[in-house]
Amino acid sequence: MTPAALTLPLGFLLAGLIALIGWKWEALSASGAVGATVIGGFVFGFGGPTWAVILVAFFVSSSLLSRLGRSRKARNPYLEKGGPRDLAQTLANGGAALLMALAVGVVGHDSPKYPYLALAYFGSLAAATADTWATELGLLSTQRPRLITTGEPTLPGVSGGVTPLGLVGSLLGGLFIGLTTFLTIQAASLLTTGVCFLQDAFLLITLPAAGFLASLFDSFLGATAQRLYYCERCQTLTEKNVHDCGATTRPLRGLAWMNNDMINVLAASLGALAAILLSLPFLVS
Repeated sequence: MTPAALTLPLGFLLAGLIALIGWKWEALSASGAVGATVIGGFVFGFGGPTWAVILVAFFVSSSLLSRLGRSRKARNPYLEKGGPRDLAQTLANGGAALLMALAVGVVGHDSPKYPYLALAYFGSLAAATADTWATELGLLSTQRPRLITTGEPTLPGVSGGVTPLGLVGSLLGGLFIGLTTFLTIQAASLLTTGVCFLQDAFLLITLPAAGFLASLFDSFLGATAQRLYYCERCQTLTEKNVHDCGATTRPLRGLAWMNNDMINVLAASLGALAAILLSLPFLVS
């Protein structure tokens, strides 16, 4: 019996339990819980406990931050995707991580490709965490956000806007994943070999950097390529072609297929690539 045949059922069981808790906490919708179970099951089954710990760290920290100032965020008319994360949001944030886990399931942990797949996995979650922390903390800022492209003031919750607090949140989110990854690897090394693996200390630099770059890229796409509409009835901006009031909106800018979930997919992919490229000098040396 292969190791995956043993760990996959356990992985799906644990992921299902965590997703159920997330659903009870209203951090996940029913469809989001299904997506989290699929992602978590394969991550644990193929990536192993170390990968699973980092995924849980992203989910728990992001869910807790979303509760900060919840009533204030709920009153924001420009925040399109507040509340529980649905299937699309779950896959947008964790899809790249899922693909890396599936790739490891194909090539195995002993493959020369494994270090690069692991870095891509860590980088994608650093990107997702940095972006989520930037959003959740940025919405609490007392300063008006400014478009990352022009510096012009914009409305809180409108894609493409950044605040100093949000930028700090982005850095802290990436650092959180970098520190969690490094410490988890050390704990795993101590348990299996009795010694630490300090050569991975470069992750404390490369993962925060990858997450921050991906978060900036997310904001740039939000200010330039993301589809934005205007509701004439409510006289408000929206990311929906049919507003909550039922009125059909008119497009203002952006590409028709570039919604917030697509931007998250691209940002997570950039985080994965950036983590590999930034870590190459350390791998070579």
